[in-house]
This record gives sequence, structure tokens and C-alpha cells, in this order.
Amino acid sequence: MRENRQMTPQRRSRQRDTATRILDVAERLVQLRGFNGFSYADVAAELGITTASLHYHFAGKAELGEALLRRYASRFREALAAIDASGGDARAMLDHYARLYADVLRGRRMCLCGMLAADYETLPEPMREAVIQFFDENEAWLANVLERGRQEGALRFVGSPAETAQTIVGGLEGAMLVARPYGDLARFKAAASRLIDGLAVGP
Repeated sequence: MRENRQMTPQRRSRQRDTATRILDVAERLVQLRGFNGFSYADVAAELGITTASLHYHFAGKAELGEALLRRYASRFREALAAIDASGGDARAMLDHYARLYADVLRGRRMCLCGMLAADYETLPEPMREAVIQFFDENEAWLANVLERGRQEGALRFVGSPAETAQTIVGGLEGAMLVARPYGDLARFKAAASRLIDGLAVGP
């Protein structure tokens, strides 16, 4: 009995490691192929495990997708918090935000939620809601940055901060999509720079 109790933390650690590896592979596959472009068999084959093992950790593909979205959104929130903590002005914060997208594209991947948005009509309802929540949170953060920049005289734009935030998210996601077939990060960076430069006041 004592030996079983001692092994339990080790088994839990192995289970967490396996779940993390499953999420890592699934995230990459979604970013490369879309949610409908991979199967449990693809993940199992890459990890050298059985599909039964995948079902042990994630009952179905919908549950796996929800876990992917939770983790991705959490990491993005941490990245936004880091930008907030950097102490930069509003223009610098927008530059940092665009860099988050560039970093994903640099790895020859797409934004996870951008890829899922393309599959939106075929996603389970909880995943649909999570995708919308991701974009809503990003637009809310951007709207706050834009309002701050306008009040400080560093940014100017027509319309509300919320409308401009939607334009930024749509512009960056679209720039990633168009740059992808060219395999050209510079193409994305140029589009992102023009988008943000158009909001800046002065040099």
C-alpha cells in the first residue's frame, strides 16, 4: 500500500506530461491544418501512443479543442499583461501586440483562434463561444490602449476605440493569412507597420 501511495505523484506527473504533449501536438496541427484537418490518429501517431490514451486525457476532439483554447487564451492574456507591465507608451504597446502575431507566423504557423474562426461553422458550441471570447478580450484590451493613446495625443483615429480595435485584429489576422502562402514574414510586418503607423501622431 505504501508503495502505491508513493507512486501516485509520479503517475500524476506522467499524466500531466502526456496531456501537455498531446496539447502541444494538437495545437501545432490546428495552426497548420485547421481543426478539421487533423484527427486523433494523427496526434497518436506523432506521439507514439494509442488513441485510447488520448481519450483517457481528452474524452473527444471537442474536449481537446476546448482545452487548446483555454491554454492559448491564457498564454495570450499573460502576453498582454506583460505588455501592460512594460511601461511603454500606447504606440509601443501596439507594436508589441503586432509582434505577438509575427512571432507565431515566424514559426510558420497561424493564430490558433484565427484558424478556428475559419472552421467556425463546424465547431462545437463551447469552442465557438471560446473563439469569440478570445477576440472580444483582445479587442477590449486594444480599445483601452487606443483610448489611452488618443488622450495622450499619441494616436488618432476616426470612430470609436472599439471599432478601431476590431480593425486592428481583423487587419493582423488577414495579414497573417495572406503572408502565409508566400512564406514571407516581411510581408506581414510591412502590413502590420502600415496599419499601426496610420494611427500614430507625428514622427
